[in-house]
Amino acid sequence: MNIESHPFPPFIPENPRMFVMGTFPPQSKRWTFEFYYPNWNNDYWRICGRVFYNDRNRFCDLTNKTFKLDEIKRFLAEHHIAMSDTGTEVVRLKDNASDKFLDIRKTIDINAVLDGYPTIDTLVTTGEKAAGVIAGLTHTETPKMGEYAVFEHNEREIYHFRMPSTSRAFPMSLEKKAEMYARVFERLNM
Repeated sequence: MNIESHPFPPFIPENPRMFVMGTFPPQSKRWTFEFYYPNWNNDYWRICGRVFYNDRNRFCDLTNKTFKLDEIKRFLAEHHIAMSDTGTEVVRLKDNASDKFLDIRKTIDINAVLDGYPTIDTLVTTGEKAAGVIAGLTHTETPKMGEYAVFEHNEREIYHFRMPSTSRAFPMSLEKKAEMYARVFERLNM
């Protein structure tokens, strides 16, 4: 049994407002760069490009089939979006990136994150498994896709939005996913 530790540190810009979390990165052989949502076939960065710039390829380097890391980090900092994953140590039950074959051995310490960054008022999980992990850690119901749960942390309300998986394996068009993500960003006046 091979326990994998998360390969990336959390990305937390100054005064983060939103904390976006998936489950765990795919195997490194699937990465096009060393950052969150590194697989060329994952549409997270295309969704952000579509929602914020009406250009799904805004963060894509189409020639090299990778993403523009410097632009992504500037975008995240400008919009006060932090990123990490819900799993910090996992075992892959099969040789793939599927959430259903990830055994999470250690989760993010969401309370420490919220204690350390009091400007965070919104958690966004990208997929069912990540949403379930956060619901378990916050003792709330897992929100339905596109909806949210509210919980209290140190006398402040935190919203947990469950968004669809950005993996192309999830059967929903990029446009439909972008519409759902846009609602969260609009709620925060981003």
